[in-house]
Amino acid sequence: MKAAVMYGPSDIRVEEIETPVCPEDGLLINVRAVGLCGSDIRNMTTDSRQGKYPHVFGHEIVGEIVEKGPKVRGYELGENIYVYPADHCGHCEACRSGHSEMCENQGKYTERVGGFADYYVVTGTQLSRDSVFKLAPDQDVIAATLAEPLSSVYACQDNIDVRYGDTVVVIGAGPIGCFHIQLARLRGATKIAMVELNEERLELAKRFGADLYINSSKEDPVEAIKKWTHGKGADKVISATPVTATQNQALYMTRKGGIAVWFGGVAKGKLAEIDTNYAHYNGLWIYGHFGANSIQVEQSFHLALSDAFEAKKFITHILPLSKINEGIQLTKTGEAIKVVLIPNEEKNKDLLPNE
Repeated sequence: MKAAVMYGPSDIRVEEIETPVCPEDGLLINVRAVGLCGSDIRNMTTDSRQGKYPHVFGHEIVGEIVEKGPKVRGYELGENIYVYPADHCGHCEACRSGHSEMCENQGKYTERVGGFADYYVVTGTQLSRDSVFKLAPDQDVIAATLAEPLSSVYACQDNIDVRYGDTVVVIGAGPIGCFHIQLARLRGATKIAMVELNEERLELAKRFGADLYINSSKEDPVEAIKKWTHGKGADKVISATPVTATQNQALYMTRKGGIAVWFGGVAKGKLAEIDTNYAHYNGLWIYGHFGANSIQVEQSFHLALSDAFEAKKFITHILPLSKINEGIQLTKTGEAIKVVLIPNEEKNKDLLPNE
């Protein structure tokens, strides 16, 4: 089969590798569509595996069952499934307390052979846990790839209770930031602002209907938000970038007693200088968000496929897997909001746009 194989930082080669064997208690799926995630790009453009190459990444996977092991029940050949990458055990303290996103025994999906390939193995452990969801025959397999990145956004806004009357600021107009705008609007937020320093990315984000768009390379975003909110600041400010500077900015954009969210993970070892007195005397809640629990994973799967979410607004590029390097560049430059890759190009040609 063909796969996008990483040999080192930014060294991604689409080449033939051995097709995996279907396990007795698992499934082999034809990967119909796989999203190109920001974390995939970060992993593939840095020495993420510390020299342990070659490796295949890819975790926003939707595929068709083409083979099932003799021990598998409840799944049929030809069914389309979405595979959430982080299978949770359901038995550890974190899972039992409703925080399965912090599961102590979850599968390490970045260690498996990923979905940037024609075929992908779903293990028996994944099937026995909470990570596999069936699509109805008429549901959009491309839209379903958004369920994984949406799950963390959904969980974040669920946990901080974005609701009617809220003023929300989102920093970062990447795919995650755009998800935050769309979802905040669906949840009833009254005023929404987007902050971004890349003009092209900011223009693309205007399709999601925030009330204010701020180019932080041209004006002070903290001052702009303070002016917009008549000096008060926003109820909820979500920093959805991988840099500490916007985490700091989020604090100063938040009203007294409001919530500042550190959503985007920064480089390991990178520390931020925080004015703790400012947080202290303004009664700020600082919330670090990561992942989604089992119920939130399921709810986001259904939302991604719903008419209300309008998945097609996010997916700006559908490319064959052979163009993965092009997809990476489109995302890094801000020309794309969300890139979805189509492996097994001949078998899945119905999903590729006509050129």
